[in-house]
This record gives sequence, structure tokens and C-alpha cells, in this order.
Amino acid sequence: MTAFLGVLGRDLRLALRQLSDASLVVMFFVLCAALFPFAVGPEPNLLARIAPGVIAVSAMLSVLLSLERLFLADYEDGNLELLVLSPAPLEVIVLAKVLAHWCTTGLPLIFAAPLIALLYDMPADGLPVMLAALALATPSLSLIGAIGAALTLGARRGGVLILLLVLPLCISVLIFTVAAIDAALVGLAAKPHLSILGALLLAALPLAPWASAAALRLAME
Repeated sequence: MTAFLGVLGRDLRLALRQLSDASLVVMFFVLCAALFPFAVGPEPNLLARIAPGVIAVSAMLSVLLSLERLFLADYEDGNLELLVLSPAPLEVIVLAKVLAHWCTTGLPLIFAAPLIALLYDMPADGLPVMLAALALATPSLSLIGAIGAALTLGARRGGVLILLLVLPLCISVLIFTVAAIDAALVGLAAKPHLSILGALLLAALPLAPWASAAALRLAME
């Protein structure tokens, strides 16, 4: 627990010193979502209908595009080698870094999502479910993305490789996020979809840090 809190606090302090990185993620999210009306037209009913998919896809891309530097900075300055050799379990360290990443990327996206919903004239009934779905989906995306970030560590154009590796694994998260919001908008129960998102998050919590730690050990050999 001491190692977990130490790594978490360190990464959060570093992120606060570089707020531009987090702001770029939110700006990409907003700009990506704002482009769709130019492609499909300004018709309000159509925009409200596609809003769940636009928000989910934009959030997923924003989280995944920010994962390249999850381990890269520590890898470049040698801190990653010290973390791998430390007596603390590497899986715990990975989980702390993923949590710090989510706090600085996924959490701001959740706060920015109502703005996008307002732009798309989404009914207010869907907002609570949208926030709940994103609160379950974005941590899963960060956990799954950590595997890709570890596998592509030190590779050229790592950001593109992360997308190619991780996007197929994130399809299920995307599907049930959109399905939960759509269900709330049409008056159906969103709880089954949220339960599946919760189950995906519970499955990723132990598996993703273990897989990421194994990839990091290979990268440091």
C-alpha cells in the first residue's frame, strides 16, 4: 500500500505540473465530438440520436491516445528500471500509474461529457446513465490500454501501435457504453448494460496490471 500511494502521489504531482497534457486530452475530446455535426448535418433529432455513440467513441479515442506516455517518461529517465527492481510488486505499481492516468484523463472527460450532451441536445434523462457508463468505461479503457502501452514501450510511433493493439479489445466496452445510454434515452432499463460494464472493469482490474507488468519485465530485459 505504501508503494501504491507513493507512485500514485508522484504521478499526480507530475501531472499537475504538466496540466497542458490533460487539457489537450479534453480539447481533443471536445473537438472530436464537435466535428460530427459538420458531417451529418445540424438536424436536432439526428444529433440527439447519435450523441451516445459520438460521446463514447470520442472518449475512447481520447483515453487511448493519451496512453503513450503512461510508462514512456519513466522508461526514458531510468525510473522504470528502479520500479521493476523495487521490492514492491510491479502489478501494484502499474495499478497506481493507471489510476493516476485515469484521474488526469478519464475523470476530466466525464466532467466534460455533459457539455457535449448539451451540444447534441441529448435529453436530460440520459445524463445520469451517461455519467455512470463513462465512470465504468474509462477505467477499463485505461487498464486495457496499459497493456498496449507496456507492449509498445520504446517502439517508434508507439501511439499508433497502441491503438492497433488495444482498439479490438475495447469494442465490448464501447458497445455496452452506448447501449446503456441508448436504453436510458428510450425508457428501457440501463442496469443490465451497466452491470456488464462493471463486470468488464472487475475483470480488467486484476488481469490488466498482471499482463502489463509481464510486458514491462520483458521490455526491461
